[in-house]
Parts: sequence; C-alpha cells; structure tokens
Amino acid sequence: MRTQIVAGNWKMNCSLDESLHLLNELKLKDFSKSNAEVIIAPPYTNLYPIHQNLKNSSIKISSQNINENESGAFTGEISPKMLKSVGVEYVIIGHSERRAIYNESDALLAKKVTAALKHDLKIMFCVGEVLEQRKAEKHFDVVKEQLEKGLFHISASEMKNVVIAYEPVWAIGTGETASPEQAQEIHEHIRKVLAEKYNQDMANQTSILYGGSVKPNNAKEIFAKKDVDGGLIGGASLDADSFAEIVMSF
Repeated sequence: MRTQIVAGNWKMNCSLDESLHLLNELKLKDFSKSNAEVIIAPPYTNLYPIHQNLKNSSIKISSQNINENESGAFTGEISPKMLKSVGVEYVIIGHSERRAIYNESDALLAKKVTAALKHDLKIMFCVGEVLEQRKAEKHFDVVKEQLEKGLFHISASEMKNVVIAYEPVWAIGTGETASPEQAQEIHEHIRKVLAEKYNQDMANQTSILYGGSVKPNNAKEIFAKKDVDGGLIGGASLDADSFAEIVMSF
C-alpha cells in the first residue's frame, strides 16, 4: 500500500517565534486519527529548532530546497550534509517557484536529486505545467519530460526514496484548482510514465501528491481519487486548523 502524505510548504513565511507558535498548534492536533504521514517544510532558519521541538512527534521535517554541492564557495546556499545534520528527512526539489523565479533547469535538478540521495535524504520531486502549456494540451508531454530529465537517471531502488508532487502551476496561489478528475488524469499519467521507465510494481508503490490550492473544502474529494496519494500544501499549511483538516481528509 502506498504511503499517504500531507506536506506543508511554508515557503518564505514565519519568523522563528511564528514557526514555533504554528508548530505548537499543530502538535495539539490528533493526527493519529489520520492515515497520512505529516511533513512540514519551514524556512532554513527554523529547521533546527523545529527538529528539536519535534523529537517526540510523528511530524517529519523537509527542506524547501537544496544545493547540489557538498561544500564550497557558494554564498547563501545550504548543502545536503548541512540539512542532514539538523534533522531534515525530506527535501523538496523542482518546485515550480524554483524553476520559474530562479531558473532552475532540469539538468540542475538532476544534480540535486543525486546529491540528496547520496546523503540519504528523501525527495519530494515536483513537476507540472504552466497555463499556456495546459491550454495547448502539452501538459502530459511537459510532465513526462520533467521526469525524464530531472529524475530518471536514478535506479528503481533509489526511487523508493522519492515522492512525486504534481503542481498545476496555473493553480498555485491563484485560487484555481484542477478538478479532481483533472488531478486523477495527470496522476495516472505520471504512474504510467514511471511504469514505462522502471516497472509496474515500483510505479504502484510511488506516492504521487497533488499540489495546487488544496483547501479543507476540496481535499477529501481530491484525495479520494485512486492515484492521488496526498497533497503538497502551500497557503493552507500556515493555518493549523486548515492544515489539520486537510490531514484528516484521509
């Protein structure tokens, strides 16, 4: 059975005090009633204190990004070794904002994937199309190419440490949401592409998350689709009640 996951990407939000306040609110929620694994991705500055605060919690920690190098003269960057040393278990690679705003290429993302796996970090690898590509009905090809160029250099055994997150870029922060049927269609396509590259068993075991304006009022319907294994949540993860309600949709 695939792992069901709800991950909260806090992006560039929350000071340390705000992060700990949000975390303490989340810790009051009874996530044991959900079947989902819960992950939060705070800003870099808050990773270590949150790790310390979560020592007796089932909530896992992710970084929002990673540098592909071990160390060196890369001002402002954070290496996989550094992330591992402060208790990080997951890392988000290829988020649409990193691709669009910081021009991260598929080739660069492939190097980040290799670096993360070398240090036993689990990966949430993001793929997804922009509005123009969706309107041109190129979304299937775009997602396949992103997988092939950024991820498919790794082995089937390494894929066990990878979660795919599908982001319809046109639905992030816009209030727009792909219909549950659209989400299922592209998730099914991703699983098919995984099976073609590796094998059906591996594809069936890979968790694929939906990441496009998931809210408490639509999570249950989206998560009910057979190839949707959870969500990568943005804005709604900054409110403990909303995030908890999404987690409890499983």
